[in-house]
This record gives sequence, C-alpha cells and structure tokens, in this order.
Amino acid sequence: MKKVLIITYYWIPSGGAGLQRWVKFTKYLRDFGWEPIIYTPENPEFPSIDHSFEKDIPSDIQIIKTPIWEPYNIYRNLTGKKNESINAGFISENKKQGWKEKLSIWIRGNFLIPDPRRFWIRPSVRYLTEYLQANPVDAVITTGPPHSMHLIGLGLKKNFPNLPWIADFRDPWTNIDFYKDLNLTWFADKMHHRLEKKVVRKADSILVVSTGMKEEYDLLKPKYIQVISNGYDESDIQKADVQMDDKFSISHIGTLNAARNPKIIWKVLRDICIENQEFKNDLQIQLIGKIDFSVLEDIQRFNLKDQLLKIDYLSHSEAIAKQNASQVLLLLINQSENAKGILTGKFYEYLAAKRPILVVGPTDGDVAEVLFETSAGKIVDFSDEKATKLAIMDFYNQFKTNSLNVQSNSVDRFSRRNLTKDLANLLDSL
Repeated sequence: MKKVLIITYYWIPSGGAGLQRWVKFTKYLRDFGWEPIIYTPENPEFPSIDHSFEKDIPSDIQIIKTPIWEPYNIYRNLTGKKNESINAGFISENKKQGWKEKLSIWIRGNFLIPDPRRFWIRPSVRYLTEYLQANPVDAVITTGPPHSMHLIGLGLKKNFPNLPWIADFRDPWTNIDFYKDLNLTWFADKMHHRLEKKVVRKADSILVVSTGMKEEYDLLKPKYIQVISNGYDESDIQKADVQMDDKFSISHIGTLNAARNPKIIWKVLRDICIENQEFKNDLQIQLIGKIDFSVLEDIQRFNLKDQLLKIDYLSHSEAIAKQNASQVLLLLINQSENAKGILTGKFYEYLAAKRPILVVGPTDGDVAEVLFETSAGKIVDFSDEKATKLAIMDFYNQFKTNSLNVQSNSVDRFSRRNLTKDLANLLDSL
C-alpha cells in the first residue's frame, strides 16, 4: 500500500471545522490503496475540544507528534485573558476589542508571518527530513490554515524534490475574510503574498474547496489545481427517530464572527414579530457555537433576546442531532470580495440533514449554484429585505401546515467516501 504523509495542525481532540476534512479523508484513504501517516503538534492550542471524531480513525494509524512553541501565553498576559482559549477568525465573545487586542492583532499580522505557528516550521522540516530518509513515503500533503503547514511542505520539497507534494487550501491565504483586519504594513503584505505564491507554484498540485477559489488560485499559475469540496460523512447522519423542534427554529451551527453577522435577518425577524404575534411566539433563533459579541448586541438591539437560544459548544455528533431537528438551517456567507467562491464545510452537512436551508450571500455564487442543483433551500442577497421576508414567511407558512421539508437532490457526490476517492485518484496521478 502506498503511503502519504499528512501535515496538519488540527487533529483529534480538536473541535471545530478545522480538522474534519482530513479526519474524514484519513478514515477512507485505505479503501483506495493509500496508507495515511499523520504529523501534528504534540501540544497545540485548540479553540475547543471534541472527542467524538476518535471513532473515525483506525487505532493502528501512525500519528507522529512533536512539540510546538506558540506565543499565545504572551498574548494572554498582555490582554489579561490568562485562562481563555484562543478563538479563530477574530471572535470576541465578551467585549469589543481594546487597544491591547488591536496591538496583538497588529503584531500577529506583521511579525508572525504567516501565522503564530511559524515557530514550528524549521523544527518540523529538520525532524521530517530525518524521518523521511529512514521511512520513505510516496507523497506529502499539507493543509492550511494555518498556512505555516505549507511552509513545512515547502522545506521538505527543497530537500526531496522528487517527492510529490499537495498543498490543500481549506480557506484562502491572502484573500481570507479577516486578512484586512490584520492591519498589515506594506512590507508584511508583500511577504504574505510572496510566500503564498511560492507555495502555490512549488507544490506539485494544490487543492481548493470551491470553483471560486480555483479561479482565484489559477491566477498564481500553479502546476496543477483541483477542486475537492468539503462534504458529509454518511455514518454521521442519523435520520431515524428525529424529534423535530416544536418551535419554528432557525438554527446557525458553528462559529459566527462579526463578518458574517446577518443584520438583515435580525431586522426582518424583528419586523415580522411586530406584525405577527403568533410568529413571535413560535420563533426560536438557535445559535450553536462561538458567537461574536457584536452578533449578540444586534440581537438585543432588534428586541429578539427572548427568542434566542444560545449554546456555546456541542460535540460534532450533538451538533448534527440539533441540525437534523431544526426547522430551518441558517447559512451565512462572509460579505467580502471573495464571497462568490465561499463554500463552507457546514453547508454539506446541512444538505445531508435534508432540512430547508436559508442562505444569506451572493445569489450568483458557488453556494447558490449548489443550492439550485439540489433544491435544498433559498438564498437571499446581503441587502434584499423583501426577498428575505418572503423566504422566511414561506418557510413559516409551511411550518404551520406541517409541510416544511426538502428533498436535497443529488447530494451523494458530496459524501466523504466519494470525495476521498477523488483525492486518491489525484495521489495516484502524481
């Protein structure tokens, strides 16, 4: 069986979306003739812990760990958050950013290039060079963010020029939604772009998760580029004996940062509640996961606090149960320059849940295309109040007549096993 070394920062027992893609690929790679070997930090900084993925990984998979030093204790001492975990994507759950947080972000963007995991690059290249000399593999994969993982791959490519290397971009590097929030100097911005271009051009292939991302990275002239989207694992989706929510629940599951705060949803829901007391009594807004302070502020400002159910974190299996029981699933796309190419990993599990999906995002983007192909819900533009109100009321009227259902056609192509087959075919071709 051929061997592939997978270099990833996020691994079990991390929670959140960062690890799911490669846990699921690892789960199925053996079925297609590839033996995965995982390289991951021994002492990483995870935003949350979730042991529910342990069932996916065969007990005899080789997992290599080495220590990592990260500057987060310095950040905690500076900001006074000594016992708090570090959230991804600039989530502030408790208060607006003060000058200490802003200074920390500026330091992170301008000195910790490409990210705070950069101190693991050189030790990992040294360690893995010795490891691969004694234990040859047939391919190497790096997955980011954090994009420091790709710089480990770049170092290994220099030492093993004939060893195929795939750089997997789960999110963009310089085009990610919070890139502008780093407040970069001209020099730091140039460094980020130079390193990104070097990774894209040196890798034997890069992977991206959407057609829009492919169009972006094609401009950097990679040797080869392929889209392998995120997906859902059929073994995770338990549809039997689902007890649907009694309330008209509109549920968002996952991290909700300020860039995705759907003010149009809160305004329209407020307006409908004023007009329709029965709707107000039936409505329940469910936010499950890390929520930015600004989102909760707006919900209160629009007088929706009594309709809010906030749950800080659920395991992956518990989150799937919640989404299967929800009346409507809310998917929010960042209002950013690359919005058309954003396809979040959560979208595919929403499809598998076969519950109506309400998307706020570009109506001519990648999500809209998949939503149309699968007939899984409705999409409204970021500022279209009229369409948003019509969509919500249509779902609500179906809820009142016990007919709120969708079929979610042709979603099998997004199963994790089928996607792993595509990955194995790419590995075989290299």
